[in-house]
Amino acid sequence: MNKNELLDFVTPYYADKDVTHNMWHIGLVIKYVEKIVKQGNYAVDHDKLILAAYFHGFIYSHEKEIRNWLAEQRFPERDIELIARISRGSQRPETPETLEGKILHDAHVVEGETTYLITKSLITGTARGQTPVQTIDFIEKHVPDKNKCYLPETIPLPEKANGFAKSFIAELKEGIA
Repeated sequence: MNKNELLDFVTPYYADKDVTHNMWHIGLVIKYVEKIVKQGNYAVDHDKLILAAYFHGFIYSHEKEIRNWLAEQRFPERDIELIARISRGSQRPETPETLEGKILHDAHVVEGETTYLITKSLITGTARGQTPVQTIDFIEKHVPDKNKCYLPETIPLPEKANGFAKSFIAELKEGIA
């Protein structure tokens, strides 16, 4: 597979996304994919895992286009199905079915580590045009304790990020009240 062709295909799908969901985000998720694979010493289908990472931000809205592109790249149907399954498994509240899906899911959950969960949430709220109060309300209801990881190396990480997020939001609410 040609990486330039892959980038030519996926980049337009991320062009209008906010800064925490664009191509930079894809690079960050892949960084954590690589970290988890190395840490767990996992034997994975690396190419399919990386392709799924590139597709995870638009698999739900453009799965047909992804499948057509993969077919044009001469991927067998069974590989296309696996790539789509891995990609879909990266999203909340999906339960990943494969090792690669668990790795991609967990990389998506722990990207940026402890402080990034709250940072990403605040940036996303701003990008959506929410007021700080609206964003805080959304974060309190939908962010802490909503993510879980599946791999032994990553299972404890959301707890730390959730604790930080709760403390940060409590202090922020008090400060702007």
